[in-house]
Amino acid sequence: MAAAGDGPWLDDAAGRLVRPFQVSNGRTRPSVALDLMSQVMATGATPLGYLGPEHAQALDLCRAPVSVAEIAAHLKLPAAVTKVLLSDLVDTGALTTKPPAYSHQPTDRALLEAVLDGLRRQL
Repeated sequence: MAAAGDGPWLDDAAGRLVRPFQVSNGRTRPSVALDLMSQVMATGATPLGYLGPEHAQALDLCRAPVSVAEIAAHLKLPAAVTKVLLSDLVDTGALTTKPPAYSHQPTDRALLEAVLDGLRRQL
Protein backbone atom coordinates (compact mmCIF):
# COMPACT_ATOMS: atom_id res chain seq x y z
CA MET A 1 0.00 0.00 0.00
CA ALA A 2 1.25 3.52 -0.81
CA ALA A 3 2.03 6.02 1.93
CA ALA A 4 -0.61 8.69 2.61
CA GLY A 5 1.47 11.48 1.07
CA ASP A 6 2.25 9.59 -2.14
CA GLY A 7 -0.61 10.90 -4.31
CA PRO A 8 -3.95 9.09 -4.49
CA TRP A 9 -4.39 6.38 -1.92
CA LEU A 10 -4.01 3.13 -3.82
CA ASP A 11 -4.01 -0.51 -2.86
CA ASP A 12 -2.65 -3.01 -5.39
CA ALA A 13 -5.58 -5.38 -4.91
CA ALA A 14 -8.41 -2.96 -4.15
CA GLY A 15 -7.47 0.01 -6.32
CA ARG A 16 -8.33 3.56 -5.25
CA LEU A 17 -9.17 3.66 -1.53
CA VAL A 18 -10.82 7.10 -1.71
CA ARG A 19 -13.94 6.80 -3.82
CA PRO A 20 -14.21 9.31 -6.70
CA PHE A 21 -17.32 11.10 -5.46
CA GLN A 22 -15.71 11.68 -2.07
CA VAL A 23 -13.20 13.86 -3.94
CA SER A 24 -16.05 16.18 -4.97
CA ASN A 25 -17.84 15.91 -1.60
CA GLY A 26 -20.63 13.98 -3.27
CA ARG A 27 -21.39 16.75 -5.75
CA THR A 28 -22.24 15.59 -9.25
CA ARG A 29 -23.06 18.88 -10.99
CA PRO A 30 -20.40 21.46 -11.80
CA SER A 31 -21.25 25.12 -11.24
CA VAL A 32 -19.82 25.95 -14.69
CA ALA A 33 -20.96 24.33 -17.95
CA LEU A 34 -18.05 22.20 -19.19
CA ASP A 35 -17.92 19.94 -22.22
CA LEU A 36 -15.39 17.09 -22.39
CA MET A 37 -13.63 19.05 -25.11
CA SER A 38 -13.74 22.39 -23.25
CA GLN A 39 -10.29 23.89 -22.86
CA VAL A 40 -9.17 25.02 -19.41
CA MET A 41 -6.05 26.95 -18.47
CA ALA A 42 -4.56 28.29 -15.26
CA THR A 43 -4.86 32.04 -14.80
CA GLY A 44 -1.98 32.35 -12.37
CA ALA A 45 -4.31 33.48 -9.57
CA THR A 46 -3.97 31.65 -6.27
CA PRO A 47 -7.23 29.96 -5.29
CA LEU A 48 -8.64 31.09 -1.96
CA GLY A 49 -9.89 28.61 0.60
CA TYR A 50 -9.22 24.92 1.04
CA LEU A 51 -8.72 22.81 -2.04
CA GLY A 52 -7.99 19.11 -1.94
CA PRO A 53 -4.98 17.39 -3.47
CA GLU A 54 -6.94 16.55 -6.61
CA HIS A 55 -7.65 20.26 -7.14
CA ALA A 56 -3.91 20.96 -6.90
CA GLN A 57 -3.14 18.15 -9.35
CA ALA A 58 -5.74 19.45 -11.81
CA LEU A 59 -4.44 22.99 -11.52
CA ASP A 60 -0.89 21.77 -12.15
CA LEU A 61 -2.06 20.05 -15.37
CA CYS A 62 -3.56 23.32 -16.63
CA ARG A 63 -0.38 25.34 -17.18
CA ALA A 64 -1.15 25.20 -20.91
CA PRO A 65 -4.63 24.85 -22.44
CA VAL A 66 -5.88 21.30 -21.95
CA SER A 67 -9.23 19.57 -22.44
CA VAL A 68 -11.45 18.38 -19.62
CA ALA A 69 -11.18 14.82 -21.00
CA GLU A 70 -7.37 14.89 -20.80
CA ILE A 71 -7.45 16.09 -17.21
CA ALA A 72 -9.91 13.34 -16.25
CA ALA A 73 -7.60 10.76 -17.84
CA HIS A 74 -4.52 12.08 -16.03
CA LEU A 75 -6.34 12.22 -12.68
CA LYS A 76 -7.92 8.78 -13.29
CA LEU A 77 -11.28 10.19 -12.20
CA PRO A 78 -14.70 10.05 -13.88
CA ALA A 79 -15.45 13.01 -16.12
CA ALA A 80 -18.34 14.12 -13.88
CA VAL A 81 -16.04 14.36 -10.85
CA THR A 82 -13.35 16.12 -12.88
CA LYS A 83 -15.87 18.70 -14.10
CA VAL A 84 -16.84 19.47 -10.48
CA LEU A 85 -13.18 19.91 -9.47
CA LEU A 86 -12.49 22.15 -12.46
CA SER A 87 -15.60 24.24 -11.85
CA ASP A 88 -14.39 24.79 -8.26
CA LEU A 89 -11.14 26.15 -9.69
CA VAL A 90 -13.00 28.35 -12.19
CA ASP A 91 -15.15 29.70 -9.32
CA THR A 92 -12.01 30.69 -7.38
CA GLY A 93 -10.52 32.43 -10.41
CA ALA A 94 -7.63 29.96 -10.71
CA LEU A 95 -8.82 28.61 -14.09
CA THR A 96 -10.35 30.05 -17.18
CA THR A 97 -12.42 28.01 -19.61
CA LYS A 98 -13.11 28.17 -23.30
CA PRO A 99 -15.82 26.17 -25.07
CA PRO A 100 -14.66 23.75 -27.75
CA ALA A 101 -14.35 25.10 -31.28
CA TYR A 102 -16.17 22.65 -33.50
CA SER A 103 -15.27 22.75 -37.16
CA HIS A 104 -18.31 20.61 -37.92
CA GLN A 105 -21.80 20.54 -36.52
CA PRO A 106 -21.96 17.61 -34.06
CA THR A 107 -24.82 16.16 -36.12
CA ASP A 108 -23.09 16.63 -39.50
CA ARG A 109 -24.17 13.53 -41.43
CA ALA A 110 -20.98 13.29 -43.49
CA LEU A 111 -18.86 13.41 -40.34
CA LEU A 112 -20.96 10.76 -38.61
CA GLU A 113 -20.76 8.49 -41.68
CA ALA A 114 -16.97 8.90 -41.80
CA VAL A 115 -16.72 7.92 -38.13
CA LEU A 116 -18.98 4.91 -38.71
CA ASP A 117 -16.89 3.80 -41.71
CA GLY A 118 -13.72 4.09 -39.65
CA LEU A 119 -15.23 2.02 -36.84
CA ARG A 120 -16.36 -0.67 -39.29
CA ARG A 121 -12.83 -0.91 -40.69
CA GLN A 122 -11.49 -1.46 -37.18
CA LEU A 123 -13.82 -4.40 -36.52
